[in-house]
Amino acid sequence: MDSDALKIGQLGKPHGVRGEINFTFTTDVWDRAEVDYLMITVDGIMVPFFLEEYRFRGEHSALLKFLDLDSIEAVQEFCGAEVYVEQQQIDGVALWSDSDDVPWQYFKGFRIVDETLGELGEIADVDESTENVLFDVKTSDGMRLIPAVEAFVKDIDHEARLIHMQLPEGLLEL
Repeated sequence: MDSDALKIGQLGKPHGVRGEINFTFTTDVWDRAEVDYLMITVDGIMVPFFLEEYRFRGEHSALLKFLDLDSIEAVQEFCGAEVYVEQQQIDGVALWSDSDDVPWQYFKGFRIVDETLGELGEIADVDESTENVLFDVKTSDGMRLIPAVEAFVKDIDHEARLIHMQLPEGLLEL
């Protein structure tokens, strides 16, 4: 994908008959920056779609209505498509309005760097099914679960998409 674009979420199912579609987002930067269009992946290519209107349904979801897409059929093909915003549209705007309210899924795609072991890999998924949230990290040895524990996190570089951690000795050997 375009390195000058930031993935901000994914489209879900159509809603109603006017061409609205569900959108689950990992950052509300697109709303706060008042962007005119979002980039949607269509056959592996990012295509701009202009927003006609939108309304929030929850902390991390909204209904989008794109210009000239006025029916269920018109938006059906975009179900599951990834949504991006061009970096130039959001320059100078923080990725999330409240840093304490960042959803765990936001960290998908971040790389984890341990202070002792170096780069461990990329977060492929986040497991929130138990009380203890786990990063499912794709490493050179396969997949590893790493606890998403605040005490282990030393720094988060949102721009570089890096999480610097200090993991307890022996944790990765379990």
